[in-house]
Amino acid sequence: MSRTRLSPEKWLAAGVDALIASGPSALAAEPLARALGTTKGSFYWHFKDVPTFQSALIETWRKQALANLGRAVGAEGRPDTRLRQFGHDILADQTEAALRLWAPSHSELVQVLQALDHERLTYISLLLREMGLGNQNFAIALQAALVGLPQLSGAKPQAFDTLVDTVLALS
Repeated sequence: MSRTRLSPEKWLAAGVDALIASGPSALAAEPLARALGTTKGSFYWHFKDVPTFQSALIETWRKQALANLGRAVGAEGRPDTRLRQFGHDILADQTEAALRLWAPSHSELVQVLQALDHERLTYISLLLREMGLGNQNFAIALQAALVGLPQLSGAKPQAFDTLVDTVLALS
């Protein structure tokens, strides 16, 4: 086994991979060290304990998700095109789907997801208002699809597009 000291970022990237592949039980020092071909000592060099590591993983993802939201808010183009792209970007994030499966057993993560969902709902509502749709329930349905579609086997971004088309047809 290598005694190479890895960066916190490498450990966090390995954590994301493990979470996606095996769920939250894989977010422990030993299986991560094995996956990286190193010792647990490297893990504990960077993180006080496993909960600290898990919090860092959640915080890293949260910052990235907020940066993605910021880019979406600043994007140019027609609101329907921006809405579709926003949805596709969220649905492509395998990490979010894994985090949402973990959330019921992790209160910190529940709070992070709730805050992010609120910000996303605000953005979706803004896009819909730009299209002349003021019914908040449309925004809620679209947000619910973004949360739920990744949990369905075989769900594709086209399902989100179909929902957008339906909402637009109702206007």
